[in-house]
Amino acid sequence: MMNGMVPSSWYLLLSALLFTMGVVGFLIKRSLITVFMSIELMLNAVNLTFVTFAHEWHAVKGQIFVFFVMMVAAAEAAVGLAILIAIFRARGTLNVDQIDRMKL
Repeated sequence: MMNGMVPSSWYLLLSALLFTMGVVGFLIKRSLITVFMSIELMLNAVNLTFVTFAHEWHAVKGQIFVFFVMMVAAAEAAVGLAILIAIFRARGTLNVDQIDRMKL
């Protein structure tokens, strides 16, 4: 470590770990809320990678891209939660196995 700074590789390793946890949560969990949380975790892992490379290369483009990804994630969370509430009211459950058909 130079001057007490954390190496960029540690941030990238953390990002890879967070993304892997998100993928595992997405593939294994059966609750739609957990699936949406896993997607958000993957988006934040990608954001950490963008910020790491933007800092490493002294470029602002990565941080600007993170801002747009965060806007999309916020919109996805708002619309996704509204869809989850509608599904729960119609079906009474948020289990992925029990809501595999779009027909109410």
